[in-house]
Amino acid sequence: MALTDTDAMDQDIKGEPFILRAIKIALVVALYWFVSITMVFINNYLLDSKELDAPLFVTFFQCVISVCLCWLMNIFSKLWPGYVDFPSIKLDLKVSREILPLSVVFIAMITFNNLCLKNVGVAFYTVGRSLSTVFNVLLSYVILKQTTSLYALLCCGVILGGFWLGVDQEGEAGSLSWSGVIFGVIASACVSLNAIYTKKVMPVVDGSIWKLSYYNNLNACVLFIPLLVLFGELGHVAGFSRLGDLHFWGMMVIGGMFGFAIGYVTGLQIKYTSPLTHNVSGTAKACAQTVLAVAYYATSKSLLWWTSNLMVLGGSFAYTWVKGLEMKKTQIPEDSSSTEEKQSREDSGV
Repeated sequence: MALTDTDAMDQDIKGEPFILRAIKIALVVALYWFVSITMVFINNYLLDSKELDAPLFVTFFQCVISVCLCWLMNIFSKLWPGYVDFPSIKLDLKVSREILPLSVVFIAMITFNNLCLKNVGVAFYTVGRSLSTVFNVLLSYVILKQTTSLYALLCCGVILGGFWLGVDQEGEAGSLSWSGVIFGVIASACVSLNAIYTKKVMPVVDGSIWKLSYYNNLNACVLFIPLLVLFGELGHVAGFSRLGDLHFWGMMVIGGMFGFAIGYVTGLQIKYTSPLTHNVSGTAKACAQTVLAVAYYATSKSLLWWTSNLMVLGGSFAYTWVKGLEMKKTQIPEDSSSTEEKQSREDSGV
């Protein structure tokens, strides 16, 4: 979003004292946790409304807010180029068409994600949406022909076990929503598909995640309109008794702003830490989010219910750790070969 000279910032970070750098990292991680957890609770509040049963409209409105914020940041970057750095955006129909397949997956991802949250609540949300890693392994093999190590597959097995145990315990407690579980599974698959398609279309937007976000949300705004008509949500919105309530629209706008901000804080956390640390932080955040939800809604959960959450979170953490070790092992030979090549060039006078 609004980032100043990236290279200069990287140099400043490396030259900072350890304590100051540690404080900045802690603040960035805390900001990511705050934005991510708050966004989930706000969305749950908006989607849990008994009067307005229109989850597609809520998602559509958040996409509209994201597009508006992209235009706003584009204007700010032109007014204050030295302080606000945001890619120049415009409506290019060719780019929009090339991104359209990803946008369809994007719409499915955010829609089923919100439908899962609406039906299962925040407490079970982590388990309900826990199969993204499993689908990532499966779809990477089917689509990209990438194999996965035995240790990583064992981690996926732990996640699957935690998922089924969680579903079983929700059923025992009488609070299981099969529609919510199904929506969560579909959302998890869409998250993995979204990651795969994102890599394919990044060159279309010159590698800019913000341009991709702009076109994705713009396409979504258009594609959502026939869906709103098809599912009759326009009638639900028209008959909503709080259409003139500023508090309701304020919460809708805030939800859209947090949805837009999550992309920024995610990139910021990766910048100040690493992709591996970001995944670990996300797992720890999910744990804190579950505990907060149980405490906030004053619900009582069994030991096996908590065990299912620990299995999901533990399996996710272990998978991240295993993949991190595998990446280091593949990088070491490459670094060694590049060092040898550089040394041979120096010896030959190149």
